[in-house]
Amino acid sequence: MKTLCNVFAALALMGTLMAAEPSRADDELRRIVVNGSGSAEIAPDMALLTLTVNREAATARAAVTENSKAMAEVIAAMRKLGVAERDLQTTAFSIQPRYTHVPRVSGSQQDTRKFVGYTVRNTLNVRLRDISKVGEALDQSVTLGVNEGGDIAFANDDPSAALEQARRQAVQDATARARTLAVAAGVTLGKVMEISEQSYYPVQPRPMMRAMAADSGEVAVAQGENSYQVSVNMSFAIEG
Repeated sequence: MKTLCNVFAALALMGTLMAAEPSRADDELRRIVVNGSGSAEIAPDMALLTLTVNREAATARAAVTENSKAMAEVIAAMRKLGVAERDLQTTAFSIQPRYTHVPRVSGSQQDTRKFVGYTVRNTLNVRLRDISKVGEALDQSVTLGVNEGGDIAFANDDPSAALEQARRQAVQDATARARTLAVAAGVTLGKVMEISEQSYYPVQPRPMMRAMAADSGEVAVAQGENSYQVSVNMSFAIEG
């Protein structure tokens, strides 16, 4: 008899759970899902420069020596501008053989290559925390031998305040959209069920001088503003 009672109790519990399952499914469906965006603009407080010295010579040793001399002068100039050691970083160094194409001769099926020497490239990344010196830094770099690169990106050392402002704006935007939809649909907007965020940072390099000429005048630089953007996805329950 006791076993039979336990069976009935288990069946009753299963019935209760099965009855509750559609309710939970309905709750999952009774939602308003929206997207909101926000942005905040602030002036940059540092610049990221990419400077490359390219030297060619008949031997690898000669090319390295000439390249190293020019790059050492560039680094010394950056230090004189107040750039700290932690803000100077060599990011690439390469030694490549150079060839010239020789036109095919009678009876030959293809062009031939003739070895003519070596090319050495040395790339330096500079974090310039005093952006008023960007033009001077670029001008001195060209004068001292930088002849490739020139990419520049304006950034912020601490963009947290701008990101917080953009997040608040994005949440307000999404909430306003959800309220509009709820009113239009004649339903009551409930609590937030889910929220997720995507942030966008403006740190892509801007090419300023792909090929630098030794006779270039002083470089004019416009820093503008950085726009930090945040997008949020929010899910609200529908009450009632």
